[in-house]
Amino acid sequence: MKENFDAQWRFHLGDPVGAEQPGYDDHSWRLLNLPHDWSIEGTFSRDNPATPGGGALPGGVGWYRKTFTVSEADRGKLFFIDFDGVYMDSRMWINGHYLGERPYGYSSFEYELTPYLHIGGKNVIAVRVDNSHQPNSRWYSGSGIYRNVWLIKTHPCYIDHWGVYVTTPHITNNEAVVRVQTTIRNRLGSTRNLQLQTRIEDATGKTVAENSVPLDAKADSLTVAQQLQVSDPHLWSTDDPYLYRVVSRIVANGQTIDDVITPLGIRYFHFDPRTGFSLNGKPMKIWGVCDHHDLGCLGAAIHERALERQLQMLKKMGVNGFRTSHNPPAPELLDLCDKLGILVMDEAFDCWKRGKNPYDYHIYWDQWHRRDLEDMIRRDRNHPSVIIWSIGNEIPDQWDSAGADIARELVGIVKSLDTTRPITSALNDPESPRNSIAHSGALDLIGYNYDVGAYDHFPENFPGMPFIATETTSALETRGHYDMPSDSIRVWPPRGNSHEKMNSDYTCSAYDNCCVPWGNLHEDALRAIMDHPFASGMFIWTGWDYLGEPTPYPWPARSSYFGIIDLAGFPKDIYYMYQSVWTQDTVLHIFPHWNWKPGDSVDVWAFYNHADEVELFLNGKSLGKRHKEPGQFHVMWRVAYEPGELKAVSYHNGQLVKTAVVRTAGAPYRIELIPDRSEIHADGRDLSFVTVKVVDQHGTLVPDADQLIHFDVQGAGFIAGTDNGNEIDHTSFPSHDRHAFNGLALVVVQSDGKKGTIQVKATAEGLQPAFINLSAQ
Repeated sequence: MKENFDAQWRFHLGDPVGAEQPGYDDHSWRLLNLPHDWSIEGTFSRDNPATPGGGALPGGVGWYRKTFTVSEADRGKLFFIDFDGVYMDSRMWINGHYLGERPYGYSSFEYELTPYLHIGGKNVIAVRVDNSHQPNSRWYSGSGIYRNVWLIKTHPCYIDHWGVYVTTPHITNNEAVVRVQTTIRNRLGSTRNLQLQTRIEDATGKTVAENSVPLDAKADSLTVAQQLQVSDPHLWSTDDPYLYRVVSRIVANGQTIDDVITPLGIRYFHFDPRTGFSLNGKPMKIWGVCDHHDLGCLGAAIHERALERQLQMLKKMGVNGFRTSHNPPAPELLDLCDKLGILVMDEAFDCWKRGKNPYDYHIYWDQWHRRDLEDMIRRDRNHPSVIIWSIGNEIPDQWDSAGADIARELVGIVKSLDTTRPITSALNDPESPRNSIAHSGALDLIGYNYDVGAYDHFPENFPGMPFIATETTSALETRGHYDMPSDSIRVWPPRGNSHEKMNSDYTCSAYDNCCVPWGNLHEDALRAIMDHPFASGMFIWTGWDYLGEPTPYPWPARSSYFGIIDLAGFPKDIYYMYQSVWTQDTVLHIFPHWNWKPGDSVDVWAFYNHADEVELFLNGKSLGKRHKEPGQFHVMWRVAYEPGELKAVSYHNGQLVKTAVVRTAGAPYRIELIPDRSEIHADGRDLSFVTVKVVDQHGTLVPDADQLIHFDVQGAGFIAGTDNGNEIDHTSFPSHDRHAFNGLALVVVQSDGKKGTIQVKATAEGLQPAFINLSAQ
């Protein structure tokens, strides 16, 4: 039995002596529910040891303790505790007995508690988390037990941790062969009639295949292979992510004593050196993004709804691929990708023996890399969404001969556990003869980070090898900010006299005209992938803005500018370019806003699809029609500003397809609250993301609104965080006060575990207030 173990932990920020002992008095400690990230509650400062690159938030040492009882009725059972992730360098005790340590903050791991438990009495588990040695990350890591914790109770004969491995070695339209390999641990100490029963259920719960085999009751450990056939399989794909499930049961004398459920997506795929990627025999491009693991104002603490929101917005943009940069993800991410139909590049490390920061993973490499990599593969290998294993990102070891040897070792580890997916590494300048990883012969799939100019020469540099753009673009935008002229390309840091610096107010233009020297504009990177048939796809840096790595600026910036969606979850204009290319939705998006000074020369862009041309009207007067030239993804008009209405109309064969309008906003102004969901679960975990808009009386966004807005939540919920997407806003994320940024802000409301109404109120000086009610059911 698997039980969520997140409730009622006590937490203390600091390092008290003796906190591992069961008799330690922790009553003055804070009582909270996991997952928890203490760093996100802190104050931004350039002096924090994490540096702005790590999010400019505090680290330190923290302790967690939980007291629980084990029923006398459970005597004879085995108990384990599973941690999905603790950042970082965690050490565990149960009733004063030391269980072990786990330095890598992204690994999932398990300890057995059985030998040290007090059956029928109180038990105390203590966890020390040390994130004081910084900088240890190039992005915001968070601190604490930031992923879920589970208590596992089993019979003495049980299916091992991550002990089920499911593959589909043969798939046709008529039949799929499913191979299930199950590892069983047996401490019964007596001979009994044992069986392993395995069945496959479809999405309705109907059994479509089953198999049963006897077990050797004398064996302490055994691995059993079973083969099942599914007739007329419903294939898993990005458009139709159909899931079966494998139910594995150990049966003793007719009674089930343990069971495990494993997701099953029946699919096949191929990376071809000439034609790129295909899924279930159908050629397609992987349109992917890279993302870090933070959830904006919620920090690193996993909230499944927050993660689901991120993925749903990306999916709506047309994304079908996700790279877990640069570490193993939360298990919930892979569950969601399975359900939503998103292909995953599952990445293990950001460095190997040679580090990038003084206290990063290279310190632990020799002792821990094998265990961490093995655990990632065992944990994630049943997910149909996972199609690529990545053993590293921009590894410094690629520039000496040791890199090739390490790459071969890591590939060998992966293939000893899974041979169904290709292995890559995200490489810098892979065509260089100096790149030992690229030319080691170890990789199944060559991954390029940037360097789109080298794509033309890939077939000659790596004959017979498939190609994936593991990281592209690194373009820069601040949502809602526009610098003219839009066709003036800006690169930061500047290269020579022809490139302009970014603005002194720490913003980047939302036109697609800003990037870093090693990157490309969005349109250029997309065009490069579309122009090369052998390119399997791309992973854009990044889908969402993230905390830390505030390129191109130093402090006071504390988060990135790379995202297609800002940190609060508001799409930047470039979102709609991808939507117009990657989806079948009818798209017509014009920008910028229409509040300027009379006579200003304003560049108006339009992204569109399913149309031949777009016509622009200013206050009813046509400014002419435009159409995209080959290889172009937008059209533009240079317009002399006058207040009023700007309207775009797209046409196909002369017939109207869609209309888009922007208008001048004028006082008086008011607040508008728009929840992503009006009903949430009353489970203490669920969230509603409430968009806060400053609008005029006609509902037009006020594009330069920056009022300080106060939020108040009453009833069956509380404020989990606030944000606005501004890269230099240093307001603490738990604050109930937040300035609007370019007209928008966000308040995240969380249920408190009770059913009832949640009242949300927003007020600001000079603005008409807003009220909404949410329902916790």
